[in-house]
Parts: sequence; structure tokens; C-alpha cells
Amino acid sequence: MKKTLVQASILAAALALASGCATTEQINAIKATADQALSTANNASSAADRALSTANQALDAAKDAQAAADAAQACCKANTDKIDRMFEKAMRK
Repeated sequence: MKKTLVQASILAAALALASGCATTEQINAIKATADQALSTANNASSAADRALSTANQALDAAKDAQAAADAAQACCKANTDKIDRMFEKAMRK
């Protein structure tokens, strides 16, 4: 009885392993899919890095433009103040 039970167990295990094993073609197809996914991920990462670099350059350009605008505004205010003082001085005479 034990011998039959052991043989049946071994046979069931062998059938389970045989039906659960992937063929070499399936393994190669899975590997190709994984390689393609890795390549796509690497390309996406490179594109994201380039986009980040471009965004940082745009941010730097925007900061420079803001600084130039602030300087122009300060100059405009200084000129307006100077003209106002000259006008007031002329009106006092």
C-alpha cells in the first residue's frame, strides 16, 4: 500500500513538473519581451533626463529674464522719481 502511494505521488509530481515547465522557445520569448521592456524603460529614462535638462535651461532663462525685467523696472522707477523731482523743482521757481 505504501509502495503504491509513493509511486502515485512520484508520478503525480513528475506530471506536475512536466506540465509546469516552460519550453526553451517560451523562455526565449519571455527573455526577448523582458529585454524589450528594459530597452523601452532605458529610452524613457533618457528622454526624461533630456526633458529635465531642457526644463532646467528654461528655468535659468526665465530667471535671467525676470532679473532683467526687475532691473528695467528699477531703472524706470528711478527715472520717474528723477523727473518728478525736476518737475517739482521747476514748479517752485
